Amino acid sequence: MKALASRITRGLSVGSYLTCADNSGAKELQIISVRGYKGKRRTKPRAGDAGIVKCRVSRGNEKVRHEMFLAIIIRQKKEYRRPSGMRVSFEDNAAILVDEKFMPKGTSVKGPMAREVVQRFQPIGKVASQVV
Repeated sequence: MKALASRITRGLSVGSYLTCADNSGAKELQIISVRGYKGKRRTKPRAGDAGIVKCRVSRGNEKVRHEMFLAIIIRQKKEYRRPSGMRVSFEDNAAILVDEKFMPKGTSVKGPMAREVVQRFQPIGKVASQVV
């Protein structure tokens, strides 16, 4: 896991629902906590692209439903700015499920993925269909 060059606006808070973009059996995820968050008192933890979150599967296969997993956010609706000056936003919020070593549980990813995710987690870039 590498550090990111760009400063990403955190657009997803605890309780947000995400689309699961891989073929692990989950369809919809809900954020429970944000890994590595250090914030102020009475402030909800927030996460952005390439952020690591703990989530529960709210819709999906019987095998994975109501289970908790680690996930990495690959798309967010909230616009953020790259160091080159370009602004990036996607049409939905999406994440993929990973294990403790940040290896993806699924074998393919549906839809585009932010370039910052591939820079930070190289094994995820191997299953990406499109990197933006």
